[in-house]
Amino acid sequence: MSSTKCDKKPEPGDLIQIFRSVYQHWAIYVGDGYVIHLAPPSEYAQAGAYSMMSVLSDKATVKKEELCEVVANDEYSINNLLDEEYEPRPIRDVLRDAHSLLGKELSYSIFYENCEHFVTELRYGKPESRQVQELVIGCSTLAAVVAVVTAASVVLNSKDKKKQKL
Repeated sequence: MSSTKCDKKPEPGDLIQIFRSVYQHWAIYVGDGYVIHLAPPSEYAQAGAYSMMSVLSDKATVKKEELCEVVANDEYSINNLLDEEYEPRPIRDVLRDAHSLLGKELSYSIFYENCEHFVTELRYGKPESRQVQELVIGCSTLAAVVAVVTAASVVLNSKDKKKQKL
């Protein structure tokens, strides 16, 4: 791990976005170099493609680990993404609630109760996952494009058949 990987200086209560290979893992910084995060069994540093198995998990454990250990060789940023939209809760409440959940096994769903939902609920009191929203929008857009292309293909094939009959 490079010495600059963990040089960013988060403040307690900051949301940490960790860029895994095909998704982002989220944690909340609690001070002294530690984060608390919701981790399904397949979520650990350097899990690679195996980490995608979290989509099959229905339970995850709340863990407190060193930020640099959770990040490992991945990139991360401090991303308090909803500060413009919601008032962050008082830091003492965020830290108290995060620590009160340590070691607990919670329900987990990639769509409704993932690590991003977990940390945004702690910071803002509202569980949201922009990552899931973007995925849903992306899939909806792709479905719309496929529908348009399919419809256009049907229309063009129909016209070609009519021309062949003439």
